[in-house]
Amino acid sequence: MTAINPIRTETFMVNRHQLHAAVLGMLNLAHALPLNYSPIVPRLPLFAGKRAARGAATMKLSELKTAGHWPTLVTSFLYFDYSFMVWTLLGVLANQIAAPESLNLTPQQRFFMVSVPILSGGFIRLLLGLLVDRIGAKTTGILAQVVVIAGLSAAWVFGLKNYEATLLMGVVLGVAGASFAVSLPLAGRWYPPHMQGLVMGLAGAGNIGVVIDSLLAPRLAAAYGWEAVFGFAMIPAVLVLAVYCYVAKEPPLKVPAKKIGDYFRLFADKDVHWFCFFYTVTFGGFVGLAYSLGMYFKDRFSLTPSQAGDLVALCTAIGALGRPLGGGISDRIGGIRSLHIYYTTACVALIAGGLIDSLWLNVAAFFIACGAFGMGNGSVFQLLPQRFGKELGLMTGLVGCGGGLGGFLLANMMGQSRQHTGSYLIGLLVFAGLCILALVGLSLVKKRWRTTWGASAAARI
Repeated sequence: MTAINPIRTETFMVNRHQLHAAVLGMLNLAHALPLNYSPIVPRLPLFAGKRAARGAATMKLSELKTAGHWPTLVTSFLYFDYSFMVWTLLGVLANQIAAPESLNLTPQQRFFMVSVPILSGGFIRLLLGLLVDRIGAKTTGILAQVVVIAGLSAAWVFGLKNYEATLLMGVVLGVAGASFAVSLPLAGRWYPPHMQGLVMGLAGAGNIGVVIDSLLAPRLAAAYGWEAVFGFAMIPAVLVLAVYCYVAKEPPLKVPAKKIGDYFRLFADKDVHWFCFFYTVTFGGFVGLAYSLGMYFKDRFSLTPSQAGDLVALCTAIGALGRPLGGGISDRIGGIRSLHIYYTTACVALIAGGLIDSLWLNVAAFFIACGAFGMGNGSVFQLLPQRFGKELGLMTGLVGCGGGLGGFLLANMMGQSRQHTGSYLIGLLVFAGLCILALVGLSLVKKRWRTTWGASAAARI
């Protein structure tokens, strides 16, 4: 919106100590939540490999050390955390890159620029999904990290001198976004079905990388120039790569190498379309907001880039931390039931965010939306390994591509809406409509899933 209650930016500041305390509090909540607690449905038996004895089953976090390979789970998280941080660099630096004294971009150009890494990452996930099943997840991850480090080096040394160069850099950064197709199979294939929601959520909680990015990158850009940030990003790149090479191990579960034609074969299964769509909404909503909220808060409330970055960190922290929590809850009450809650919550929050003019109520709305989308990501990946366990590499690439498309759509809808109407409302309403369509989709598949593959699944759906 063009001029809605601008505030005096010198009186506004996010207390980073309070933000740090809030993040720690959410971590403690996720750790303290009884994972065998289900207030809605009675407890059902869980399974680990062979069916366990009937009766209440309690899954404890200590099982992560004994049921699989926890060092690989940790390194999968670190790899995805760093990759997600790099993937969102253009988004958190967009205010400085697009400034009149820099590249002087229009609102439409700004939002398209930040959406390119999302779209690129979505499609590159298909390629990495193939490589994971052919050469292994660990080797694929190493190759992807080398490509990203090379791209960061080029941007640091030669700079991004025009709009077209930023788009090319966005394509390269998409390789970091595609790490999703590596880290989840690398971690998930070490663990039994009844732990998939928690394990996939913990590995996928690397989304927290955007929080680090949002807090540090705008300040580094203000002090040293935004192009220098690409050089600073190489420091953790080398450290993470070294730890990843030394600690991560290939999972014992071996799957036949897939071909490009296998993607087309999978598309004959209508469940593939549903999973892709559900993740288009959950992950697309989260990553689209992660890329766009910095520009949104700056434009709508006249904040500085650093202040906007602090608010992005606050909103995206709950989305990243919510992923393992959402997966763990889905292990207890079922992924379908959980997704009903998350889609409804996100829909209402997006509409509220588009309508509310108060800064802090607006931040609260997007905080809730990011949390719902993040927990929804965990729910989708609680269901996915149960339905497509032997084709998890391919399916991770496919649904990841869907998630990238969703983020691309949301960022561009916000940009188009701002460019042509002077407001972000229309773009947010369109994506809220996708949440409603997802609720309709869940209603259509619920009975069939629970009476077919879900009837014999090793965890609740």
